[in-house]
Amino acid sequence: MKTLLEVKNVSKHFGNGTKALSNIDFTVKEGEFVSIIGPSGAGKSTLLRCINRMIDASSGEIIFDNDHVYKVNKRELKKVRRKIGMVFQHYNLVNRLSVIENTLHGRLGYKSTLAGILGLYSEEEKLQAAKLLQILGLEDLIYKRSDQLSGGQKQRVGIARALIQNPKLLLCDEPIASLDPNSSKVIMDHLRDICTSMGITVVVNLHQVDVALKYSDRIIGVNSGKVVFNGTTQNITSNDIHQIYGSDEGKLIFDLGGSHAG
Repeated sequence: MKTLLEVKNVSKHFGNGTKALSNIDFTVKEGEFVSIIGPSGAGKSTLLRCINRMIDASSGEIIFDNDHVYKVNKRELKKVRRKIGMVFQHYNLVNRLSVIENTLHGRLGYKSTLAGILGLYSEEEKLQAAKLLQILGLEDLIYKRSDQLSGGQKQRVGIARALIQNPKLLLCDEPIASLDPNSSKVIMDHLRDICTSMGITVVVNLHQVDVALKYSDRIIGVNSGKVVFNGTTQNITSNDIHQIYGSDEGKLIFDLGGSHAG
C-alpha cells in the first residue's frame, strides 16, 4: 500500500504560550482506517486541523498525496483540500437549508465564488448527492430542513457533504462525541464501510477506546500533544492504554472486554 499522508515533526504553539503539539510523526497508508485517541485536551483536534491547514502548524511538514501542504500557494491549497473531506463533531450544517443543499456544499471547492453564492450545481452533482444520501440511509429526508434532523442524521449529512468532494482522505473530528450509542454505531459502521468499499482512507479522532479498538486498523495514542503509541489494534495492551490516558479510565474499558472487540 502506498503512503498517502506523512506527518513529519509537526509542532503547534498558540500565541498564549500553549504548546498543543510536540514533534508529531506518523504516516497513513492508502485505504487505512486510523483512530487517534487520547484524553480531552491532548491535541487531537489541533492535529487534524493542521493536516488540512485549517490552522497552520508552527513547525514540521505534512505531505499529502505527494503535495507539501505547507509549501503550496492559496490556489494549490484549494486543490489539496478538495481531496480531504472533513467531518465535524458539531456537524457545521446550514440549518435553514435542506439535506441535499447541505450535501452539495461539499462541491464549493470546485466552484467559482459566484457559482457558489448562486448555488449553481450540475445535474450530475445533484444525482451524486442523492446517491450518497441513499447510501447513508437518508433518501427519505433529501428535502427536509437540516434543523429538523436528529444528531445522527445531521452527522450523516456531514459525511455525505465530505464524500461529494470525491476525497482520498476523510478526517473526522470526534464524529460521535455528541451522539447516543445507537447513532454512534450507525456513524462508525458507515465510516468503516466508506473505507472498505469506497477505498477512502479514514483518520478519526475518538475519545472512546472501545470504539477505536473495534473499527480501526491502527491506533495512534496522543497525550499532552505527543504521540505515545502507534500500532495495530492487535498489538495494543492495557499498559499502552494507561499511558495514553494517564489514568485508569481507558485501562478499565480495555480490561472490561473492550479490547479487540468485533
